[in-house]
Amino acid sequence: MPELPEVETIARNLREGRLGLQVPGQVIVDISNDWERQIAAPDWKTFRCKLRGQTILDVQRRGKYLVFPCTKGTLLIHLRMSGDILLVDHQEPAGGHEHTVFHFASGWSMRFSNTRKFGRVWYLEDPAEIYDRLGPEPLGSEFTADWLYTELTKRRRKIKPLLMDQTFLAGMGNIYTDETLHRAHIHPERTSDTLSRQEAESLWQNIRSTIEEGILRQGASIDWIYRGGDFQNTFQVYRRTGLPCPTCGTPVERILVGQRSTHFCPKCQPETQP
Repeated sequence: MPELPEVETIARNLREGRLGLQVPGQVIVDISNDWERQIAAPDWKTFRCKLRGQTILDVQRRGKYLVFPCTKGTLLIHLRMSGDILLVDHQEPAGGHEHTVFHFASGWSMRFSNTRKFGRVWYLEDPAEIYDRLGPEPLGSEFTADWLYTELTKRRRKIKPLLMDQTFLAGMGNIYTDETLHRAHIHPERTSDTLSRQEAESLWQNIRSTIEEGILRQGASIDWIYRGGDFQNTFQVYRRTGLPCPTCGTPVERILVGQRSTHFCPKCQPETQP
C-alpha cells in the first residue's frame, strides 16, 4: 500500500504537471465507471451528477488520501493496495483496471487504475467527515515531541501497530514504520507506555526524518505498479531478512506484529526496556 511519501509524490506530480498535465484548473465534463462499488460516497448517479461541470482547484494530500478540492465540495481518492492515477489523452484505449475515469474539457482523462479493487473514491460537500477520523500529519505543526510522549503514555499498545493506526498518526505504513523504529532503536513490540521521554523524542525526530527522506526520494518503488522512487535503495531493515544490519552487522529478523510482516535488528532494537 502506498504510504505518505508515495501519495505525496503522486499529488505533486498531478499538481505540478510532471505527468504531462497540470490537474488544477481542469474542468470535469463527465465521469465514466464500470464498477460502482469503487464509489464509496455518494451513490454513483449522484456522484456523477455532482461532479460534472466542476473545476478541480488543487491537488493535495491528507494522510494516505489524494485530495482534489473542486468548485464545490471535494473529491478524495484512496489508492489502497494497488491503485494508481493515470493522465492520458481521452482517445487512449482504456486498460482493464481503469474503473473510474474523469474526462476533462481539455481532451485529457484522469483514470483511477485499481487492479485489486481495494481503492475507493468519495465526493463530499465537507471532507471533515474523513479528516476528523485521522490523526495529525507527521510533518504538521500539531505533531510535536511533547504531544507524542503524552499520547504514548495514555495507551498500552505495541508501538508498531499504534504508529500505523491512522486515527493516531496519519500516513504511516509498514515500510516507514519499520525503518523509523530501527533508526530510533525501538523494538516493534515495545508497548507505548514503556517509552521514556528521551525515546519518544528520538521516535518523533526519526518519524519526521524518515518521512522527509521518503518524500525527497519520491517514495519507494517495490511493487510492480509504482515507479520512480528510490527510497528502497536506503532500506536498513525492511525486506532485508537475514542480511546484516547496516548499523551493527547483526542479521535482520522478521516477525509478525499485528498480523503485519515486521523487520528489525535484534541488537539495535532490544525487546526489553533499557
